[in-house]
Parts: sequence; C-alpha cells; structure tokens
Amino acid sequence: MAEKKVKDNPGVIAPPPLIFLSGLFLGGLIHWFNPFYVLPLEYLIFTRIAGIILIMLGLGIILNAKVKMKKAETNIEPWKPTNSIITDGIYSFSRNPVYLAMLVAYFGFMLIFNSLWFLPTLILVLFTMHFGVILREEKYLETKFGEEYTNYKNSVRRWI
Repeated sequence: MAEKKVKDNPGVIAPPPLIFLSGLFLGGLIHWFNPFYVLPLEYLIFTRIAGIILIMLGLGIILNAKVKMKKAETNIEPWKPTNSIITDGIYSFSRNPVYLAMLVAYFGFMLIFNSLWFLPTLILVLFTMHFGVILREEKYLETKFGEEYTNYKNSVRRWI
C-alpha cells in the first residue's frame, strides 16, 4: 500500500505578490476609465515622490526579510516548506513583514498613480490575503512548530 504524502506547505491560494499585483492592476484599470485622484494634478510631483519613497521602503523591508530567511535556511515563498521560525529583527515587530512591505509598496503605487481607486481594490487584496494566505500559513505553522510558533504568535502582532 502506498503511503499518503503529506504536503509540507500552507497551501496558499496564490502567490502573495500576484494577489497584490492583481489589486493594483484592477485599481489602475478602473482609474484608466474613470480617474479619481488622491490630490489635484498640480501636486502630482509630490504624490509621485512620496510613492517612490514608500515603494523603496517596502522593497527594503522585503530585502531585510529575505536576508533573515536565507540566514535561517528557510523559504520566503509561502508555497514551499518553512524550515524554521524567525523571531528576531524585523520579525520581532511583525509576523508578516513581507506582506506589510507589500502593503506599503501598494500605497506607494497608489500615490504614483494618484488614484483613490486603489483603495477599494485593496480591500479585496487584504480579504484574499487574510483568508487565502495568512490564516492558512498560521494553521500550517501551528501544526508544524506547535508551542514554538504559538508562543511567537502570542508575543508578536500579525501586522504591526
């Protein structure tokens, strides 16, 4: 009789970057046909500078998290196995710093495009991330790491 192979990943519904990019695409598409600006167009240079700063901040957080994961010899991709729980550095402030960074970058793109249409699509993104990614990851990590993850979960917030 063949053994049943147990998957060693949380079974997320889609790659998180794809989920965030889908929200950006949908918001941009709506804006293309019906512009709804954050600020009047004469302030576009300011919204774009602020947007670039937020995107750079988000990328910096992702890079920091990736370096921490590489040192811990675990995967950054949530569809691959997690080999260890990281609890120091940026992970001592947020259990999901990469998703937080994607959120910061999302706001950056909203400002670069100067469009409020990215906010309603962000609600869809966050709903999908919560139920399709984060809760699945948490269940997986609790099953795999038990008390180690539960203690971490009880001491560090999900976002910030």
